[in-house]
Amino acid sequence: MKAAHISKTQINQSQMTEAQTKELSMKKMISTIHRIAAVAAFLMILSFFTSSLLVEVLNEFWPELLGGQSAIVAVKAYIANAVWLLILLMIATGVTGNKMAPKVKGGPIGSKKKRMPIIALNGLLVLLPAALYLNYLATAGQFDTWFYSIQAIELLAGGVNLSLMALNIRDGVQMVRARNKRVESKG
Repeated sequence: MKAAHISKTQINQSQMTEAQTKELSMKKMISTIHRIAAVAAFLMILSFFTSSLLVEVLNEFWPELLGGQSAIVAVKAYIANAVWLLILLMIATGVTGNKMAPKVKGGPIGSKKKRMPIIALNGLLVLLPAALYLNYLATAGQFDTWFYSIQAIELLAGGVNLSLMALNIRDGVQMVRARNKRVESKG
């Protein structure tokens, strides 16, 4: 069955014009960039979340394990520096997503498009300022109630973004599986 599908695909590709072949190639490249950027952004946010949480918990109960507050300073510096790459990944995810389905408003793509502004606003208005301010406070050695309040807000907002991004990834995977099933049933 797979061989029949491949031969039909090869026949269809041989009948395509050069412009159609380039367009198909461009669509595949955009889709690949979208998937890589989305997963990389999700993993970065996950690393920010888990490293912040782990360093706080470990510092609270076993400060000698990581070197005390210097570990918190290192994690906050890592996040404050890496967040700029995350912003680029989020932009790439949004741009490629809109390029693949610019006019779609319903279904899983519509759901993904509704989540993206929430993710972006949460990131730009809550998470970015919190990351930079926590880095400033940690570097200054100000581990007070204010620091931990901002830290709690950052963890909450990060959890929201992780959840929304996980839903987007789930919807994307489901769409790819459904498309693959349709292709297999035609072949």
